[in-house]
Amino acid sequence: MADHHRARIEFDPRFTVAEVPDRLFGSFVEHLGRCVYTGIYEPEHPTANEDGLREDVLELVRELGPTMIRYPGGNFVSGYRWEDGVGPKEDRPRRLDLAWGVTETNQFGLGEFMKFCRTVGVEPNMAVNLGTRGLQEALDLFEYANHPSGTHWSDLRRSHGDEEPYGIKLWCLGNEMDGPWQIGQRTATEYGRVADQVARSLRMIDGGDDLDLVACGSSSRGMPFFGAWENEVLTHTYDSVDYISAHAYYHPLDGDVVSFMASAQDMELFIDGVIATADAVGAKLKSDKKINISFDEWNVWYQTAPSGERPEPWSVAPRQLEDHYSAMDAVVFGSLLITLLRRSDRVTAACLAQLVNVIAPIMTEPGGPAWRQTTFFPFAEASRYGRGTVLNVNADSPGFDTAKYGEVAALHSVAVANEDGSVTVFAVNRDLETPMTLEIDASSVRVGDVTVSTLTGERDAKNTLDDPERVAPVANEHVTVKDGTISVELPAMSWNTIRIV
Repeated sequence: MADHHRARIEFDPRFTVAEVPDRLFGSFVEHLGRCVYTGIYEPEHPTANEDGLREDVLELVRELGPTMIRYPGGNFVSGYRWEDGVGPKEDRPRRLDLAWGVTETNQFGLGEFMKFCRTVGVEPNMAVNLGTRGLQEALDLFEYANHPSGTHWSDLRRSHGDEEPYGIKLWCLGNEMDGPWQIGQRTATEYGRVADQVARSLRMIDGGDDLDLVACGSSSRGMPFFGAWENEVLTHTYDSVDYISAHAYYHPLDGDVVSFMASAQDMELFIDGVIATADAVGAKLKSDKKINISFDEWNVWYQTAPSGERPEPWSVAPRQLEDHYSAMDAVVFGSLLITLLRRSDRVTAACLAQLVNVIAPIMTEPGGPAWRQTTFFPFAEASRYGRGTVLNVNADSPGFDTAKYGEVAALHSVAVANEDGSVTVFAVNRDLETPMTLEIDASSVRVGDVTVSTLTGERDAKNTLDDPERVAPVANEHVTVKDGTISVELPAMSWNTIRIV
């Protein structure tokens, strides 16, 4: 193995990929584990505001910078009765949640979620139950949420204290309906037909112009009917929806951390496959319309690893899926973000799953502190500096061998021309052992100050309750600028944010 890599990129602001959609930096709140209860909502917490929201968590969410939040699931939504979570809290029923084997108290529901969205300044993204419920319940929910007044459901919302409609524009038509784990699993034909009915009916209420509707794609690229599912669903819904969803989670398989570092290769292939299938359906239907991708679940998730003690059956808000992320996980996470930015011409919405405690960038203790996981930092930097226009990047990078993907480029990068005239390069050195000298040909842009932030560390280093700041980005001083070329030293296994202002 080489003792040092050398890589080079070049770009020109005249050659672009797409404007970065605001919705690319979405996240996800599901009634799962402690994401809601003792996560964002804990009325007894010392920092809780009048709505029961934890101010310490709200502060971290604002710093993280999500632009949109998907709610209330996830698998949870396929058994959810939305009416249970509105109105006086003392009248709300407790229900069994079959998706996660717990009891749902319904003390947090649609009204509380909308207060959360308004408080942190994010767009709501609402999922409807197409598992145990269907068209009528979706219409009732939409009327409650979005109709101004003068009907049963809209006046009920007003009686609950929200006189103005919520104005929710982005709606997910079910969740992972192809999965055998899903309550009310459907075939592609069954799902495609009901999703089309719901989509067309919602547009009858709203008028249709301002709605964006998401049909369920395959639950993962590894599903046996991936591609065939998208083809059948979109054959039914092509004219009535705007997005097809994609979900992907990554972790080292059989301890293969080298392939894990190249997980973005799989995400790229996933996106290619969905686009190809969607465009083929459009061609078959002789349509000029393009269906975009809502990558509304993505993350690193150690699905095969034990997540602590198994919760008591039907307990309330137990600890579930509380992965504690390492420096290595954060670098892979950053590489996935780079992929989403690179493909933002067709991936125009995305949701990091999830926001708090459950495979999340923010962790909390009940009654105690909140802190940033390692994955917090790439998302916060991308959300802050990844706004503007994605540029075409020509890259020359050495490779490294992986068991799963063959030879993969050690450098993974994207450049974004920011709205203030600056350019930000996000760069990952995916090689676990070998540092890299990255040369950036910046001759096509004005180069003033160049600053670099780097996240790296011991492979398994994590931020914990006892050591919440062990891993964080630091200023990288190994930067030189000469004759329009920027040279930056990238440590092995590192996420880097390079600001050219």
